[in-house]
Amino acid sequence: MKNDRKLVVIALGGNAIKQADEIGTAYEQFRNVAITCKQLVKMNELGYKLILTHGNGPQAGNLLIQQEEAKQIVPPQPLDVCGAMTQGQIGYMFQNQLQNFFRKKGKNIPITTVITQVLVSKDDPDFDDPTKPVGPFYTKDQAMELNKTKGYIVKQVRPNGEKQWRRVVPSPDPIGIIEANCIKALVKARAIIIASGGGGIPVVEKSDGQLVGIEAVIDKDKAGQKLAEVVDADIFLILTNIENAYLNYSMPNQKKLGEISISQAEKYLREGHFLSGSMGPKMLACIRFIKAGGERAIITSLDRAIDTLQGNAGTHIVP
Repeated sequence: MKNDRKLVVIALGGNAIKQADEIGTAYEQFRNVAITCKQLVKMNELGYKLILTHGNGPQAGNLLIQQEEAKQIVPPQPLDVCGAMTQGQIGYMFQNQLQNFFRKKGKNIPITTVITQVLVSKDDPDFDDPTKPVGPFYTKDQAMELNKTKGYIVKQVRPNGEKQWRRVVPSPDPIGIIEANCIKALVKARAIIIASGGGGIPVVEKSDGQLVGIEAVIDKDKAGQKLAEVVDADIFLILTNIENAYLNYSMPNQKKLGEISISQAEKYLREGHFLSGSMGPKMLACIRFIKAGGERAIITSLDRAIDTLQGNAGTHIVP
Protein backbone atom coordinates (compact mmCIF):
# COMPACT_ATOMS: atom_id res chain seq x y z
CA MET A 1 0.00 0.00 0.00
CA LYS A 2 1.54 3.32 -1.11
CA ASN A 3 2.23 5.66 1.82
CA ASP A 4 2.86 9.25 0.66
CA ARG A 5 2.86 10.44 4.31
CA LYS A 6 -0.69 9.26 4.90
CA LEU A 7 -2.45 10.26 8.10
CA VAL A 8 -3.63 7.22 10.08
CA VAL A 9 -6.02 7.37 13.02
CA ILE A 10 -5.42 4.24 15.09
CA ALA A 11 -8.13 3.03 17.47
CA LEU A 12 -6.45 0.77 20.03
CA GLY A 13 -8.40 -1.94 21.81
CA GLY A 14 -8.14 -2.70 25.50
CA ASN A 15 -5.52 -5.43 24.94
CA ALA A 16 -3.07 -2.69 23.91
CA ILE A 17 -3.06 -1.55 27.56
CA LYS A 18 -4.37 -4.38 29.76
CA GLN A 19 -4.69 -8.09 29.01
CA ALA A 20 -7.78 -9.95 30.17
CA ASP A 21 -5.84 -12.12 32.64
CA GLU A 22 -4.12 -9.18 34.33
CA ILE A 23 -5.22 -7.16 37.34
CA GLY A 24 -4.12 -3.84 35.85
CA THR A 25 -1.08 -2.77 37.86
CA ALA A 26 0.90 0.20 36.54
CA TYR A 27 3.77 -2.18 35.70
CA GLU A 28 1.49 -4.43 33.62
CA GLN A 29 -0.02 -1.52 31.76
CA PHE A 30 3.33 0.12 30.99
CA ARG A 31 4.61 -3.24 29.71
CA ASN A 32 1.63 -3.66 27.38
CA VAL A 33 1.87 -0.07 26.19
CA ALA A 34 5.57 -0.61 25.41
CA ILE A 35 4.70 -3.62 23.22
CA THR A 36 2.10 -1.52 21.42
CA CYS A 37 4.50 1.38 20.99
CA LYS A 38 7.00 -0.83 19.16
CA GLN A 39 4.39 -1.22 16.41
CA LEU A 40 3.62 2.50 16.42
CA VAL A 41 7.30 3.40 16.06
CA LYS A 42 7.54 1.09 13.04
CA MET A 43 4.56 2.86 11.47
CA ASN A 44 6.25 6.20 12.05
CA GLU A 45 9.45 4.91 10.46
CA LEU A 46 7.44 3.79 7.43
CA GLY A 47 6.38 7.42 7.04
CA TYR A 48 2.84 7.39 8.40
CA LYS A 49 1.53 10.35 10.40
CA LEU A 50 -0.17 9.05 13.54
CA ILE A 51 -3.11 9.95 15.73
CA LEU A 52 -3.93 7.45 18.48
CA THR A 53 -7.15 6.87 20.31
CA HIS A 54 -7.84 4.12 22.84
CA GLY A 55 -10.33 2.42 25.09
CA ASN A 56 -10.40 2.98 28.85
CA GLY A 57 -12.88 0.38 30.12
CA PRO A 58 -10.73 -1.38 32.73
CA GLN A 59 -9.10 1.84 33.88
CA ALA A 60 -12.37 3.74 34.21
CA GLY A 61 -13.98 0.76 35.96
CA ASN A 62 -11.14 0.59 38.49
CA LEU A 63 -11.31 4.33 39.04
CA LEU A 64 -15.05 4.16 39.70
CA ILE A 65 -14.42 1.45 42.31
CA GLN A 66 -11.88 3.75 43.97
CA GLN A 67 -14.45 6.56 43.95
CA GLU A 68 -17.01 4.32 45.67
CA GLU A 69 -14.63 2.86 48.24
CA ALA A 70 -13.16 6.22 49.28
CA LYS A 71 -16.40 8.21 49.34
CA GLN A 72 -16.36 8.45 53.15
CA ILE A 73 -12.96 10.17 53.00
CA VAL A 74 -12.95 12.21 49.78
CA PRO A 75 -15.88 13.22 47.57
CA PRO A 76 -16.34 10.93 44.55
CA GLN A 77 -15.98 12.49 41.11
CA PRO A 78 -18.64 12.22 38.38
CA LEU A 79 -18.24 9.97 35.35
CA ASP A 80 -17.14 12.73 32.96
CA VAL A 81 -14.34 13.74 35.31
CA CYS A 82 -13.27 10.09 35.68
CA GLY A 83 -13.12 9.88 31.89
CA ALA A 84 -10.84 12.90 31.81
CA MET A 85 -8.63 11.35 34.50
CA THR A 86 -8.18 8.13 32.53
CA GLN A 87 -7.43 10.07 29.34
CA GLY A 88 -4.56 11.71 31.18
CA GLN A 89 -3.38 8.43 32.74
CA ILE A 90 -3.28 6.43 29.52
CA GLY A 91 -2.02 9.36 27.47
CA TYR A 92 0.93 9.72 29.83
CA MET A 93 1.78 6.04 29.45
CA PHE A 94 1.84 6.28 25.65
CA GLN A 95 3.75 9.55 25.65
CA ASN A 96 6.35 8.16 28.03
CA GLN A 97 6.95 4.91 26.18
CA LEU A 98 6.95 6.46 22.70
CA GLN A 99 9.38 9.15 23.83
CA ASN A 100 11.69 6.51 25.30
CA PHE A 101 11.70 4.48 22.07
CA PHE A 102 12.47 7.55 19.97
CA ARG A 103 15.14 8.76 22.41
CA LYS A 104 16.97 5.45 21.98
CA LYS A 105 17.00 6.17 18.25
CA GLY A 106 18.24 9.72 18.77
CA LYS A 107 14.97 11.24 17.54
CA ASN A 108 13.09 14.15 19.11
CA ILE A 109 9.53 13.80 17.84
CA PRO A 110 6.78 15.92 19.45
CA ILE A 111 4.22 13.70 21.19
CA THR A 112 1.25 14.97 23.16
CA THR A 113 -2.09 14.01 24.63
CA VAL A 114 -5.16 16.15 24.02
CA ILE A 115 -7.80 15.81 26.72
CA THR A 116 -10.73 15.63 24.34
CA GLN A 117 -14.38 16.56 24.76
CA VAL A 118 -16.79 14.91 22.34
CA LEU A 119 -20.10 16.55 21.57
CA VAL A 120 -23.27 14.47 21.81
CA SER A 121 -26.94 15.38 21.48
CA LYS A 122 -28.98 15.70 24.66
CA ASP A 123 -31.82 14.21 22.59
CA ASP A 124 -29.91 11.06 21.66
CA PRO A 125 -32.31 8.09 22.04
CA ASP A 126 -29.82 6.17 24.17
CA PHE A 127 -30.54 8.57 27.04
CA ASP A 128 -34.04 7.06 27.21
CA ASP A 129 -32.84 3.48 27.74
CA PRO A 130 -29.20 3.30 28.93
CA THR A 131 -27.48 -0.04 28.38
CA LYS A 132 -23.72 0.58 28.77
CA PRO A 133 -22.43 -1.09 31.99
CA VAL A 134 -19.83 0.85 33.98
CA GLY A 135 -18.05 0.29 37.27
CA PRO A 136 -18.21 -2.67 39.65
CA PHE A 137 -20.80 -5.42 40.08
CA TYR A 138 -23.30 -5.09 42.93
CA THR A 139 -25.71 -7.25 44.85
CA LYS A 140 -29.36 -6.43 44.28
CA ASP A 141 -29.58 -4.67 47.64
CA GLN A 142 -26.51 -2.55 46.86
CA ALA A 143 -27.87 -1.70 43.42
CA MET A 144 -31.25 -0.67 44.80
CA GLU A 145 -29.57 1.51 47.42
CA LEU A 146 -27.48 3.27 44.75
CA ASN A 147 -30.60 3.79 42.69
CA LYS A 148 -32.32 5.34 45.68
CA THR A 149 -29.49 7.47 47.05
CA LYS A 150 -27.62 8.46 43.86
CA GLY A 151 -30.18 8.01 41.17
CA TYR A 152 -28.06 5.40 39.36
CA ILE A 153 -29.84 3.38 36.70
CA VAL A 154 -29.05 -0.25 37.49
CA LYS A 155 -29.73 -3.45 35.60
CA GLN A 156 -29.20 -7.14 36.17
CA VAL A 157 -26.42 -8.17 33.79
CA ARG A 158 -25.52 -11.65 35.10
CA PRO A 159 -27.83 -14.66 35.28
CA ASN A 160 -26.43 -15.96 38.57
CA GLY A 161 -23.95 -15.32 41.36
CA GLU A 162 -24.18 -13.00 44.35
CA LYS A 163 -23.26 -9.83 42.45
CA GLN A 164 -25.38 -9.67 39.31
CA TRP A 165 -26.15 -5.95 39.01
CA ARG A 166 -24.28 -3.02 37.48
CA ARG A 167 -24.83 0.63 36.91
CA VAL A 168 -25.70 1.41 33.28
CA VAL A 169 -25.29 4.73 31.50
CA PRO A 170 -26.21 6.07 28.06
CA SER A 171 -23.85 5.54 25.10
CA PRO A 172 -24.81 8.36 22.72
CA ASP A 173 -23.48 8.82 19.20
CA PRO A 174 -20.60 11.28 18.82
CA ILE A 175 -21.45 14.27 16.62
CA GLY A 176 -18.38 16.49 16.98
CA ILE A 177 -14.87 16.82 18.42
CA ILE A 178 -14.58 20.01 20.47
CA GLU A 179 -10.76 20.18 20.24
CA ALA A 180 -10.69 19.45 16.48
CA ASN A 181 -8.85 22.65 15.56
CA CYS A 182 -6.19 22.04 18.21
CA ILE A 183 -5.64 18.51 16.92
CA LYS A 184 -5.42 19.72 13.30
CA ALA A 185 -2.77 22.25 14.32
CA LEU A 186 -0.75 19.51 15.99
CA VAL A 187 -0.99 17.37 12.83
CA LYS A 188 0.51 20.29 10.87
CA ALA A 189 3.28 20.48 13.47
CA ARG A 190 4.08 16.81 12.67
CA ALA A 191 3.29 15.67 16.21
CA ILE A 192 2.13 12.22 17.24
CA ILE A 193 -1.19 12.83 19.00
CA ILE A 194 -3.17 10.82 21.55
CA ALA A 195 -6.77 12.05 21.56
CA SER A 196 -10.38 11.16 22.31
CA GLY A 197 -9.34 8.40 24.73
CA GLY A 198 -12.14 6.19 26.02
CA GLY A 199 -14.49 7.68 23.43
CA GLY A 200 -13.81 11.18 24.74
CA ILE A 201 -15.50 13.12 27.52
CA PRO A 202 -19.18 13.38 26.51
CA VAL A 203 -20.49 16.94 26.60
CA VAL A 204 -23.76 18.53 25.52
CA GLU A 205 -24.33 22.10 24.39
CA LYS A 206 -26.80 24.14 26.41
CA SER A 207 -29.16 26.70 24.88
CA ASP A 208 -26.71 29.48 25.77
CA GLY A 209 -23.87 27.70 23.94
CA GLN A 210 -22.11 26.50 27.10
CA LEU A 211 -20.70 22.96 27.19
CA VAL A 212 -21.43 20.69 30.13
CA GLY A 213 -20.17 17.18 30.87
CA ILE A 214 -22.74 14.41 31.05
CA GLU A 215 -22.92 10.96 32.64
CA ALA A 216 -22.40 8.76 29.59
CA VAL A 217 -19.82 6.62 27.79
CA ILE A 218 -19.24 7.02 24.05
CA ASP A 219 -18.16 3.98 22.03
CA LYS A 220 -14.44 4.49 21.41
CA ASP A 221 -14.51 3.17 17.82
CA LYS A 222 -17.39 5.48 16.86
CA ALA A 223 -15.59 8.40 18.51
CA GLY A 224 -12.37 7.35 16.74
CA GLN A 225 -14.20 7.48 13.41
CA LYS A 226 -15.49 10.97 14.13
CA LEU A 227 -11.94 12.02 15.04
CA ALA A 228 -10.63 10.52 11.80
CA GLU A 229 -13.34 12.34 9.87
CA VAL A 230 -12.68 15.80 11.29
CA VAL A 231 -8.89 15.60 10.76
CA ASP A 232 -9.33 14.31 7.17
CA ALA A 233 -7.43 11.10 7.87
CA ASP A 234 -6.55 8.86 4.95
CA ILE A 235 -6.80 5.59 6.90
CA PHE A 236 -8.83 4.55 9.93
CA LEU A 237 -7.16 1.55 11.58
CA ILE A 238 -8.97 -0.38 14.33
CA LEU A 239 -6.64 -2.70 16.24
CA THR A 240 -8.39 -5.41 18.23
CA ASN A 241 -7.67 -8.98 19.38
CA ILE A 242 -8.42 -10.79 16.10
CA GLU A 243 -6.74 -10.47 12.71
CA ASN A 244 -9.92 -10.23 10.61
CA ALA A 245 -13.65 -9.70 10.77
CA TYR A 246 -15.66 -12.82 9.89
CA LEU A 247 -18.98 -13.85 8.49
CA ASN A 248 -20.71 -16.46 10.68
CA TYR A 249 -18.10 -15.95 13.39
CA SER A 250 -17.44 -18.99 15.63
CA MET A 251 -19.66 -21.18 13.48
CA PRO A 252 -18.53 -24.15 11.34
CA ASN A 253 -19.02 -22.09 8.18
CA GLN A 254 -17.23 -18.94 9.37
CA LYS A 255 -15.53 -16.99 6.59
CA LYS A 256 -12.63 -14.56 6.96
CA LEU A 257 -13.12 -11.18 5.30
CA GLY A 258 -10.27 -9.57 3.38
CA GLU A 259 -10.96 -6.49 1.26
CA ILE A 260 -14.65 -5.65 0.90
CA SER A 261 -16.58 -2.72 -0.51
CA ILE A 262 -18.67 -0.42 1.63
CA SER A 263 -21.85 -1.85 0.08
CA GLN A 264 -20.77 -5.37 1.08
CA ALA A 265 -19.96 -4.18 4.60
CA GLU A 266 -23.38 -2.57 4.94
CA LYS A 267 -25.08 -5.72 3.67
CA TYR A 268 -23.22 -7.96 6.14
CA LEU A 269 -23.99 -5.55 8.99
CA ARG A 270 -27.73 -5.59 8.15
CA GLU A 271 -27.67 -9.39 8.04
CA GLY A 272 -26.42 -9.51 11.63
CA HIS A 273 -22.95 -10.96 11.08
CA PHE A 274 -21.33 -8.51 13.52
CA LEU A 275 -22.45 -8.56 17.15
CA SER A 276 -23.54 -5.28 18.72
CA GLY A 277 -21.22 -5.73 21.70
CA SER A 278 -18.05 -6.47 19.74
CA MET A 279 -17.51 -6.28 15.97
CA GLY A 280 -20.74 -4.39 15.19
CA PRO A 281 -19.63 -0.92 16.36
CA LYS A 282 -16.25 -1.42 14.69
CA MET A 283 -17.78 -2.23 11.32
CA LEU A 284 -20.27 0.63 11.65
CA ALA A 285 -17.43 3.03 12.43
CA CYS A 286 -15.53 1.83 9.35
CA ILE A 287 -18.59 2.30 7.13
CA ARG A 288 -19.13 5.81 8.45
CA PHE A 289 -15.47 6.68 7.79
CA ILE A 290 -15.65 5.60 4.15
CA LYS A 291 -18.98 7.39 3.66
CA ALA A 292 -17.37 10.57 5.02
CA GLY A 293 -14.70 10.38 2.31
CA GLY A 294 -12.02 8.22 3.90
CA GLU A 295 -9.71 6.22 1.67
CA ARG A 296 -9.57 2.96 3.61
CA ALA A 297 -10.79 1.55 6.93
CA ILE A 298 -9.09 -1.50 8.42
CA ILE A 299 -9.82 -3.97 11.22
CA THR A 300 -7.00 -6.24 12.39
CA SER A 301 -4.94 -7.36 15.38
CA LEU A 302 -2.13 -5.35 16.94
CA ASP A 303 0.56 -7.85 15.97
CA ARG A 304 -0.46 -7.71 12.29
CA ALA A 305 -0.73 -3.93 12.09
CA ILE A 306 2.36 -3.43 9.89
CA ASP A 307 1.47 -6.33 7.59
CA THR A 308 -2.03 -4.90 7.29
CA LEU A 309 -0.84 -1.43 6.30
CA GLN A 310 1.23 -3.12 3.61
CA GLY A 311 -1.90 -4.88 2.34
CA ASN A 312 -0.99 -8.37 3.56
CA ALA A 313 -3.48 -8.94 6.39
CA GLY A 314 -6.67 -7.68 8.02
CA THR A 315 -10.14 -6.74 6.83
CA HIS A 316 -10.15 -3.67 4.57
CA ILE A 317 -13.27 -1.64 3.83
CA VAL A 318 -12.94 0.53 0.72
CA PRO A 319 -15.25 2.70 -1.39
